[in-house]
Amino acid sequence: MSFIVPQQQARNVDEVGGKAAALSRLAETGFAPPAYFVIRAEAFDADGPIDGLSDALAQLGEGPFAVRSSARQEDGAEHSHAGQFDTLLNVAADSVAAAARQVWESGFSDTVATYRALKTKARAEGPAVIVQRMINARAAGVAFSADPVTGRRDRVIVSAISGLGERLVSGEVDGEDWTIEGTALCATTPAVLSTAEAGQIAKLARRAEDVFGTPQDIEWAIDGNGLHILQSRPITTPLLPPPSPDNALTIFDNSNIVESYPGMVSPLTYSFAVHVYARVYRAFVALLGVPDRTIAAQSAVFGNMLGRVDGRVYYNLVNWYRALALLPGFSLNRAYMETMMGVDTPMPSEVTDSIGPAPATGTGRIVEYLRIVRAAGGLVWQAFMLPRTRSRFYARLNTALDSGFDVTRAGPTALAAEYRKIESTLLDRWDAPLVNDFLCMIAFGASRNLLKKWLGQDGLALHNDVMIGQGDIISAEPAQRIMKMGRMVKATGLDTSLIADGISGLDAHPDLRREVEAYLEKFGDRCTEELKLESLTLRDDPSSLLAAILASAQRGANETHKVRNPDWRALFSNPFKRFVARSMISWTKNRVRDRENLRFERTRIFGYARRVFLGLGREFAARGLLAAPRDVFYLTTSEVLGAVEGYGLSGDLKSLVALRKAEDAAAANRPDPPERIELRGPAIAPVWAEAPVAQDKAARRSATGCSAGRVTAVARVIRDPRTQSLAAGEILVARHTDPGWIAVFSNASAIVVERGSLLSHSAIVARELGIPCVVGLKGATQWIADGETLTVDGATGEVEKLCDTL
Repeated sequence: MSFIVPQQQARNVDEVGGKAAALSRLAETGFAPPAYFVIRAEAFDADGPIDGLSDALAQLGEGPFAVRSSARQEDGAEHSHAGQFDTLLNVAADSVAAAARQVWESGFSDTVATYRALKTKARAEGPAVIVQRMINARAAGVAFSADPVTGRRDRVIVSAISGLGERLVSGEVDGEDWTIEGTALCATTPAVLSTAEAGQIAKLARRAEDVFGTPQDIEWAIDGNGLHILQSRPITTPLLPPPSPDNALTIFDNSNIVESYPGMVSPLTYSFAVHVYARVYRAFVALLGVPDRTIAAQSAVFGNMLGRVDGRVYYNLVNWYRALALLPGFSLNRAYMETMMGVDTPMPSEVTDSIGPAPATGTGRIVEYLRIVRAAGGLVWQAFMLPRTRSRFYARLNTALDSGFDVTRAGPTALAAEYRKIESTLLDRWDAPLVNDFLCMIAFGASRNLLKKWLGQDGLALHNDVMIGQGDIISAEPAQRIMKMGRMVKATGLDTSLIADGISGLDAHPDLRREVEAYLEKFGDRCTEELKLESLTLRDDPSSLLAAILASAQRGANETHKVRNPDWRALFSNPFKRFVARSMISWTKNRVRDRENLRFERTRIFGYARRVFLGLGREFAARGLLAAPRDVFYLTTSEVLGAVEGYGLSGDLKSLVALRKAEDAAAANRPDPPERIELRGPAIAPVWAEAPVAQDKAARRSATGCSAGRVTAVARVIRDPRTQSLAAGEILVARHTDPGWIAVFSNASAIVVERGSLLSHSAIVARELGIPCVVGLKGATQWIADGETLTVDGATGEVEKLCDTL
């Protein structure tokens, strides 16, 4: 009988031990561990040479080799014997026989005897010995396909060190630890592994678990040829029971909402936004003729249209799709209706095939067309009534916001009642913005398509150029006022002291001070990230406004874009086409104007709600419920109001705040999660690590041009306009913008934004100010280096790099 067992035959645990049998199973199932053979334990009963050892070593190739144990009870489901036997690494071929005997003899050591006395009660015996090709590891370590500490089976733990893994396994050094949940990876100061390598190791551990049918503890190594598995054994520590199957799909996407809610968003803002979206979109589908009973049956859908992932706000796309499926016409043209979601990546067929009615046929088509006709009739009526609806909305808004209620002195009960008034009179009656936004979307798309059909690409350029408004779009007013104040500063000779001394520095210039105070009175709530209740407004800190005024003064003469009046007769010789085109453009411009103006009123409402909640924070802090007034932003609206109205669950608000502060602080230090996230089962998103982004070395890229003009200037990448500035004439490059960026816009010669569309705020204001603008240039802030010289063509959407960073 041969004492050498080739790896292809090393299957019998009684003959070759648990570790060797596991390696054989791995090799059979495609894992390709380093080649090995096994020396049976009986080979060491005598002191003579082991027959066949030299031939077996020759088949493995040149050394060095790893020599390790494989006892019958080693790496079993109940007892691992981890670290109890000797392991020898980098063994030369002529030393393998002695090394193998040393490993076999370690089975009789006091350490193994003690372990067996405690665990198995079995007598001491020498193990079989594995002789394996040595991996020249750049990195090595262990991985667990389930978390052996918490018992969680949905989490992979990877530990890595540079070089060989023996020092890690023996406890000589600490490893670089990675936690992997789903496709999310998190590491403690990663230096040994890349994100991609950690993900590959996690997949390797999960594959091993699939093969053996139980969670596995694997050893691995990475060399110049890639990743290798060295061994696999069951995890012997108790684990939580396997969860019941739940394959429900949730898709989070922030490709649109990031313009409104960028970056970290407080719990108070998120809960406020969830409430607003639920109320507004229930009203939206009702506007289009969806019956009240259907809306009531889908209340869970409307209450879950948003998600918060690692502190960032996302759309819950599956619920958006469910809401879309309620609309008239969905069963007739599902593909067209899906474009209304406006996301970059189409919904998977798993969602689209399982939600909503089947394509209408026969009499079902007639019924669906009748629903469309009814909805269209309702929209026509709403369009006709829009002036009155808008007038009543403004009346309600002004009555609510100008009631004389003193937020700074009111007590908690009065403040909670004031919020409820905002909720019932404004948030629950969001009719004018809702109707106008929908009509604006329809008119904008229809007029654009019409001009393209009749004039081709020249029609699209014309549409971009004339879609400027009528001079009374409120989003452009801040820039116009800043320019006026800039001229006043230049005339008075003020310098940087304007910023250093703040508003108090204007005491000697009463006319200028009055202009600044008038600006703050009207636009004091318009700030960067203005829809986030925790944002500091210009009322709180006017320094960014003063900086913009000074920059405008230094820049010199500024003029807003003049409305272009096309020669309609030259464009359309056909009188009917001329009349239709002019009418559609005029009506669309009015809807765009009203859209921006009504969104400013939303700013006022959110600003007032912010002041009410800060008042409640002040009162809570005065009563010892919170440590500071602004801690109120770490509570939800229900927790704040419940503490006043009596339905709150916990009186320990400070502990809630401390927990969420710690969570948000950790999340803020992590990279942003990906734009789209898909989860199975409970929709609780884990921590996400930033995926590696390939560097785009192209000199020219194109996106959506939305404001004509061509500019060559220095680019300035701005991530936070509160702490970064834009010199006059530079090109603004940003991930996203919002109305609070207007002070930066006023100094820009062109704008390039990663996110946005033709109807986004940056596009509309850029057109109003006559600034070339390109939106939707993905990865612009990584592709463009701060200080590079660019040429931006706002008509074609082309952005070209001209030189290296200055």
